[in-house]
Amino acid sequence: ADCEANNCCYDSSSNTSPCYYANDVTVQCTLDGQFVVVVSEKVTLPPLNLGSIQLVNSSYPSCSPVTSLPSFVVYQFPVSACGSTVQVSGGNVTYQNTMFAAITRVSEPEVSITRDSVYKLFFQCTYSGSQDVQVEAEVYTVAPPLPVVEQGPFDLELVIATDSSCGSYYVDTDYPVTKTLRDPVAVEVHIVNRTDPNPVLTLGDCWVTPGPSASSHPQWRLLVNGCPNTGDNYLTSLVTVDSTSGVAYPSHYKRFVFEMFVFVDPVAQQALAEKIFIYCVAAACYPSATDPCTQSCPAKISGTAADKLARIHSSRKNVLLQWSCPP
Repeated sequence: ADCEANNCCYDSSSNTSPCYYANDVTVQCTLDGQFVVVVSEKVTLPPLNLGSIQLVNSSYPSCSPVTSLPSFVVYQFPVSACGSTVQVSGGNVTYQNTMFAAITRVSEPEVSITRDSVYKLFFQCTYSGSQDVQVEAEVYTVAPPLPVVEQGPFDLELVIATDSSCGSYYVDTDYPVTKTLRDPVAVEVHIVNRTDPNPVLTLGDCWVTPGPSASSHPQWRLLVNGCPNTGDNYLTSLVTVDSTSGVAYPSHYKRFVFEMFVFVDPVAQQALAEKIFIYCVAAACYPSATDPCTQSCPAKISGTAADKLARIHSSRKNVLLQWSCPP
């Protein structure tokens, strides 16, 4: 009964921890002036790295978790400790604190990304005399940005497939496409309205920005000269397009898959934007005896081989990043 009253479950077979918490965030205020905060790894998607959680002031031993298990952590500390702030109004005293998760960043010059969940929890206790009152807990989320789609006059198109097999594609009304951190994003670049089987499409650099311009900064490179960016801890995968791929002219197509990320401010350690735009530089090459137009890593696109170089603005697509948290 005590476990159920605290919004947790009871395991009668356990002698050490018969009471364990459900898959959410639980905050309690005790009459003797203690915060009790329990956080489950499933509070975010992808699962939260519980070892990355910190309080505003975690420099004292009393501010460390009192219980750490693979599925959740438990913090218990005095309401006035670990960086808590105090507000007095009338006969009420309110103690407030903030918990956040540190993130692992991957960096290149002038740009940083992460695939970890960005998590922040604000909680408070209000006391009136010797009585505690209901705790207010809020997980900070960011509203989704407005979609942006722009058209251009080029005969190259960049599309996003609904899965890595490229069996179907998102249409204009689907954008912005919502993805979770580390979700695969399958990208296809192809030549439009050409029935000549000779041209071979090759890719140069492909990159992502948080803005609707190819020159927006920061930028994260997915492909460098047509090859996966070796500075990424989740390498982009090149997908072979051949006669078994279900397209009329396989040489007109290039496909690759990357895992969803978010840009991070290298100083504030916070996400810069939740919407990203994908760009590529492409060349249409005609094979010859001296240049078969083949592209292998780490080879670069030959300037003499390319008869058409275009930034793909015609079907620029945006992708929206979301975090999933329980109510």
